[in-house]
Amino acid sequence: MFATGMKNMTPSLVTPGTQVSTSSECEAGDGTIEVNGSILATATGMFSIQDGIAIVAAQKEIVTPEVGDTVLCEIVKLNEKNGEAQVLCIEGKPGSVLPEHLYGQFHVTGIVDRYMHQTADAVRRRDVCRAEVKETSPVLRISFRDRDDCGVLHAICPPCGDVLIPELEGDWNVRCPTCNYQSYRALADNYGAGWAEVEQGASSLNNSGKRWGAAAEAMFGKGPAGRATFIAADVREDGRERTYFRFEGESGGKGRRPRNAPGCRLFVGGLPREVGTEELRALFAEHGDMTDCIVLTDDNGVNRGFGFVTYSEKSQADAAAEKLNGHKINGRKIGVRDADSDDKKGKREKRKDPEGLKLYIGNLPFKATEENIRAMFDGIATVNGLVVATSGDGKPKGFAFAFIKEMDKGEEIVSKLNGSELLGRRIKVDVSQGGKKGGNNRGKRGSDNSDGKSSRELQALREEEEDSKKRPRRRREKKD
Repeated sequence: MFATGMKNMTPSLVTPGTQVSTSSECEAGDGTIEVNGSILATATGMFSIQDGIAIVAAQKEIVTPEVGDTVLCEIVKLNEKNGEAQVLCIEGKPGSVLPEHLYGQFHVTGIVDRYMHQTADAVRRRDVCRAEVKETSPVLRISFRDRDDCGVLHAICPPCGDVLIPELEGDWNVRCPTCNYQSYRALADNYGAGWAEVEQGASSLNNSGKRWGAAAEAMFGKGPAGRATFIAADVREDGRERTYFRFEGESGGKGRRPRNAPGCRLFVGGLPREVGTEELRALFAEHGDMTDCIVLTDDNGVNRGFGFVTYSEKSQADAAAEKLNGHKINGRKIGVRDADSDDKKGKREKRKDPEGLKLYIGNLPFKATEENIRAMFDGIATVNGLVVATSGDGKPKGFAFAFIKEMDKGEEIVSKLNGSELLGRRIKVDVSQGGKKGGNNRGKRGSDNSDGKSSRELQALREEEEDSKKRPRRRREKKD
């Protein structure tokens, strides 16, 4: 509710944004504004209507910055190439500023007369500064660069919170007397003197126009991570020694397992689910000095069935592997081997094919045996080796590979056998993709295959497709 229609009225306390009247009742005066027919307060103070004019007598005068004014501000936001400072006051103009002038923006080139890689290299959040107003619209823009009395007036140490003192040493011009943190600030002349107008000449420590030295360039070259500030020991802490998580047997706090001599680390597989790290340690402890022992678990803490044991010497690891490989734990045999040896990691060597020209034999009856297939070549070619493809459960897949001695008669042999019958089924014979063993891939087909399938897979897929086309469809019985 608001009083209207009165020549004069008793003052009442209002805050900015409060509707105090309407334009039909009175006109906007000091401390008020008209918006869409409503009279709103723009300041905190006592509202009254005097001779038809709405007035808010501000408890604290509202001041507006102008270009060339000097403001005291606190750095509140820093980006890589710009920042933002909250205006605390305008020097020579006591009062409060409006919200649109509460924050001033600045660019990295407007901080100091040096090349700065980013704003945080010259000012930091919570620094109190003096700046010159450069623009007031559409936003308030400020600069620290053009005047020696502009810049940082007060700065605290990021690690420990003590006040930084001006002291030039190489690339750095401020130092913490408590933790000896050193850094660079774009200092104003009266840095550290509070608000007093005294000339201390601290801006001379900014080394304006000079190049950075090796120490600063080395830090800048590491990027933002190299500028990171860490809490100083014994300042915000109670002085106790820090402890960090580390793997068992790890020396140092670098977060990684130590490198062991080759042959000292053992892989232990086939562990029962109920066996944990302590049980594994007890089993292997009698064979030497262990530097690490662990049983791997999943996210639910369930044993994954294997672990690792590391000894300080290879001879101890060898003795443990020889003694415990095949050892039974709760009726289950475990496997123990060198964890770092490639030839003991269960890697199977590539199968060595027999010598000779490799032929593909497809569309074989599932009941065909090796003897049946070899008999096909009697009087035609000499078979050095035969590989019948089978599935994981040992069932034949319907194709095989034969390696024949007559390497220069491949096409002739193929023409004789391709399309012949075996156990009532017409078979297919062709030179395999591999061609001659170690040769020039003679007879290679499907070289333009882009999906990575081998000729064997492609041939099998083609056979299945042709089979499905030939297979007679079952006639569905008609329902009455």
